[in-house]
Amino acid sequence: MNIGILLPGFSSDEGDWAIPVQLTLIREMARADDVRVIALRYPHRKDRYRVHDADVIALGAGQTRGLGRLCLWWEALHTLRRLHHEKPFDILHAMWGDETGQIAVWAGKWLGVPTIVSLAGGELVGFQDISYGLQRSAFSRWIVRGALQADRVVVACSYMRQRIVQAGYRVPESRIRQITLGVDTALFTPGSAPTINKTLLHAASLVGVKDQATLLRAFARLDKDVSLIVVGEGPELSNLKALAAKLDITDRLQFTGAAHHLNMPDYYRQAALNILASRHEGLGMVTLEAAACGVPTVSTAVGLLPDVPEMGIAVPVGDDAALAAAIQHLLDDDSHRAALAQSAIEAVQARFTIQHTVAQFRALYQELAR
Repeated sequence: MNIGILLPGFSSDEGDWAIPVQLTLIREMARADDVRVIALRYPHRKDRYRVHDADVIALGAGQTRGLGRLCLWWEALHTLRRLHHEKPFDILHAMWGDETGQIAVWAGKWLGVPTIVSLAGGELVGFQDISYGLQRSAFSRWIVRGALQADRVVVACSYMRQRIVQAGYRVPESRIRQITLGVDTALFTPGSAPTINKTLLHAASLVGVKDQATLLRAFARLDKDVSLIVVGEGPELSNLKALAAKLDITDRLQFTGAAHHLNMPDYYRQAALNILASRHEGLGMVTLEAAACGVPTVSTAVGLLPDVPEMGIAVPVGDDAALAAAIQHLLDDDSHRAALAQSAIEAVQARFTIQHTVAQFRALYQELAR
């Protein structure tokens, strides 16, 4: 099949893990199908090049806004028309229900091509206090509404399906599909022996929506022999370090900064538990990566984990006491933690590999192409 994938950004080469799961997905899709990736904003250059047998067309728009954004949309539409004339698309698939989704829907109607939009981030929430989510302005809500006119809307989990309704959008159930972006189980594999220490891992950008403040308050409630490794960087680092000092947990806490994607399995394997305290997750990819490495997750009840209790424990958003209690319970109960580690591995292998994702997308593409 001839598939067009619209992304805000994509890898500039095979060694650039800009959005790791998207690079892995495109690599697997391009093994059997003709895949053309249209990257709107990153890399920051206009170019056409190959990555893992996929043809990448980069528009290089960067952070342009205002009139520049309208020019980008115009260019993207005409680029899609030109590519369609080169070799007709069977499907246009936008990742994210923002401008990529809106452009895909417009182009699909213009060219007579079926469209799919995957909701992958903050399209359906609006947190004014942390300036996060596309529900904070009438303009961005209009963009999301346009993206949701796709022939099929893909969500990764029940939480995101519920968010569509909670955000006030009326999308018929017949147009919604639940397909989870899977994990690369060739890279993320279990360690040679079960982890018996009391090290916690948190891997995420240090931004408000990840709510590391709640994580640190929960960590302060735990036994003094528990340690926490935070992998990631972002604008909240200085605030989090100040909070850690106030909570007197600095000596048990390590901020490592960003880590290369290929090094992440080693971080998971040295941890007893993976922890997420997010206010919102479209999926929570780290939950699957940790599970593939045999590490259970304790997370707030957003993203995928509430659908898959065999991977860990979900607690209410913003409740540091509940988060701490769930973590301490699993640290104190080796048998329960070991059982979750094994069931997490089995769940990934049975349902959540990147190959499962590609098979489900292909089935959806064929359904629409018919």
